[in-house]
Amino acid sequence: MTTKLDINKNNRIRHPEKVNKPDTLVLRKPSWIRVKAPTSQGYSKTRDIVKSSGLVTVCEEAACPNIGECWEKSHATFMILGEVCTRACAFCNVSTGLPNKIDEEEPYKIAEAVKKMGLQHVVITSVDRDDLADGGAGHFVKVISAIREVSTKTTVEILTPDFLRKKGAIDTVIDAKPDVFNHNLETVPRLYLKIRPGARYYHSL
Repeated sequence: MTTKLDINKNNRIRHPEKVNKPDTLVLRKPSWIRVKAPTSQGYSKTRDIVKSSGLVTVCEEAACPNIGECWEKSHATFMILGEVCTRACAFCNVSTGLPNKIDEEEPYKIAEAVKKMGLQHVVITSVDRDDLADGGAGHFVKVISAIREVSTKTTVEILTPDFLRKKGAIDTVIDAKPDVFNHNLETVPRLYLKIRPGARYYHSL
């Protein structure tokens, strides 16, 4: 028997692995692992910039518990290419389904937000976009270029999807010369089919 724990408030499609969980006793979290609700002025300023620009952050979409601490210091990880992923990784809180059309203004919105926040370093990640011919590689390049046009001293770190079966996509992003290029393996090979369906360990490696 399963119990439905999560109904997305925006009625976005969610993968069954993320909606249906076994009936288990939920243990109370220890005091040291709890975080206070964010209330600082720095947090509010960052939130206002993100919201007014219509941007998506992995801080919110992945329900990161450190959002209060990071946003207070004007640190945020922007998530591009929408807020709906074509994959259904078991560890991730991002919605799964059919993504919307790419926002062509997004690179400029992010660049302006980076400038307003006065970021010396910015991190850009994305959902998986298996529906796109290049997996979204070209959009990564546009974001990197837009940031560098308005904030020349800001270093750009990217955390990309695996671009599985997207020939030339990785080279496209590398040619944009991000300051830091990241890609997560997430788990060990034997757990990939269960934890990261749709991905291939040795391709990511």
